[in-house]
Amino acid sequence: MRAVFVFFVCIAQYRLRRFAAGMHMHPQRRERWLWFRCKQEREQTKMGVTRFSGIRACVFDAYGTLFDYASAAARCRDVLGDRLDRLNALWRDKQLQYTWLRTLQGRHADFWQVTGEALDFVLETLEIRDAALRDRLMNLYLTLDAFPEVPAVLEHVKKAGLKTAILSNGSPAMLQAAIKHAGIEHLLDEVLSVEDVGVYKPHPKVYQLAVDRLGLAPQQIVFQSSNAWDAYAASAFGMRVVWCNRYGQRPERLPGKPDCEIRSLTELPALIGA
Repeated sequence: MRAVFVFFVCIAQYRLRRFAAGMHMHPQRRERWLWFRCKQEREQTKMGVTRFSGIRACVFDAYGTLFDYASAAARCRDVLGDRLDRLNALWRDKQLQYTWLRTLQGRHADFWQVTGEALDFVLETLEIRDAALRDRLMNLYLTLDAFPEVPAVLEHVKKAGLKTAILSNGSPAMLQAAIKHAGIEHLLDEVLSVEDVGVYKPHPKVYQLAVDRLGLAPQQIVFQSSNAWDAYAASAFGMRVVWCNRYGQRPERLPGKPDCEIRSLTELPALIGA
């Protein structure tokens, strides 16, 4: 996987240089050049040369990045049946919409309330009238499954001497419950909630919270998020960014640009030399 990733990075670098210089290279010569560049990249990786330098902390989004937000509804498959996927997608979409709209309106409510209100909208939309199911889904949101690679990745990052933190829309109680359920309390130096600033991502105040609490410059932090809009916003703020594109999203047309795109956090340690 790493070799494939490096190969495509090489291709991108070549195309940029060719465009800038107005070069026209013979196809056979181009293939030899690409092979040589990729060999160099592989050798550099073996020697510990990484894409990121000067990084002192890894900061992670929570929902969708460390924790599988779909796992709550998945445990209610017995009741939801073929409505499961639609409920999951609509619940997540409405949850995020409400955070953005409340921020625009200046009417903040914590993520627990927003999550519940989004669920109420979805249940009514799907014509599900089941108070017990609603309570079950909300309680399960407190014990979301961590993605399988998360504990090992955090351990690698810690052993590399980097600080670790969560920066999330979640309320402190929600985050602590999920962290405890995953058993990763000892692998996190900071757990940062937007409740400390009273606005949701992607407001710059949220990313500034990480800078202030960690005591680092933005460029000394590498931020990981599975949400494209979050990744782009953190980049625009000035952080180094790894977009963990678990869900095969398209690139956003927004300010900023992630430094790197991966499909799971398993690929992160190689990028930071952990």
